[in-house]
Amino acid sequence: MTADDDDAGLTRGGPPACGGEWRHEPAQGSGPPPEAPGPDPWKSFRGVTAGTLILEAIVVLLALPVVGAVGGGLTPAALGYLLGLAAVLIVLAGLQGRSWAIWVDLAVQLIPIAGFVVYPGVGFIGVLFTAVWALIVYVRSEVLRRERYGLLPGQDGPPD
Repeated sequence: MTADDDDAGLTRGGPPACGGEWRHEPAQGSGPPPEAPGPDPWKSFRGVTAGTLILEAIVVLLALPVVGAVGGGLTPAALGYLLGLAAVLIVLAGLQGRSWAIWVDLAVQLIPIAGFVVYPGVGFIGVLFTAVWALIVYVRSEVLRRERYGLLPGQDGPPD
């Protein structure tokens, strides 16, 4: 063993500052390295849905001063409605790994649409985010279709 080797099979081709790098040298006779799994499209999709829910919760909370100043006032019912909606959206953001989450996300959009009763601007938020969720459901169906036919990056191609 030389000074540039260590017990874990890592060798150094010189210090990184001098253009060298650490590299893993497999043990002799160990065979080819195992293949790394392909990219997971659903991991990024869960991130998009969770991020959309957090963004929607922020927009709902930003409606608090608007309803208080311009609307019919921030009554206890209106305050409870807006804070409760924001809390539901934040909780749902943490549940995006569940198979049913996308459908609950879409169904929850009925709650902000009902916000027309509190203030028309809140109902508009509901209509706007319903359109965003409809687009997300469409993108989900496209990812499912492409995954089924093997057309996603990291897949080998269409099945025979």
